Amino acid sequence: MSDAVTTAMREVSRADFLPESIKHLAHYDGPLPIGESQTNSQPYTVAEMLRLLEVHPGHRILDVGAGSGWTTALLAYLTGGAGTVIGLERNANLIGPAREALSFYVEDNARIDEATAGILGAPDEAPFDRILVSATAPRIPQSLVDQLADDGIMVIPVATTMKRVRRRGGQIEVTDHGQYRFVPLVED
Repeated sequence: MSDAVTTAMREVSRADFLPESIKHLAHYDGPLPIGESQTNSQPYTVAEMLRLLEVHPGHRILDVGAGSGWTTALLAYLTGGAGTVIGLERNANLIGPAREALSFYVEDNARIDEATAGILGAPDEAPFDRILVSATAPRIPQSLVDQLADDGIMVIPVATTMKRVRRRGGQIEVTDHGQYRFVPLVED
């Protein structure tokens, strides 16, 4: 299948977002450790999540659990120079390498910030057209739903099920899209 997501994954090398010792495993279709008990997600899973997200040029996007920065870079590629991507990561030790890798792919339309303890997402910068969450939540977090713009979409693993949440006016539509495993989402 050749689409925008396939093109993005070809243009934004996973290897650039991996520790030096495992760069040679970049083509492995499975999660890879990036340190601090975190992983760089399986490419197949990332592609499926990005397709569910339906990113378009110019979107404002929140990337929760930015980890290595790879998904932030992919989202920046998909949204183009007119869009904005804010990656959030709780583990301060991962942020420096993620920012460095991201700098090879984007100039000023994407950044990775340290997540604020006790706050899920970036409510002060909302609303977002799209929210990608790369960690398993026990339930759909209302605080992230509240950060979606009208007609916004969030993709999030809940327990073991990938959920696609769409906000349309006052209505929320949730659909299920397969079984996946992720590290747990820290909500406090």
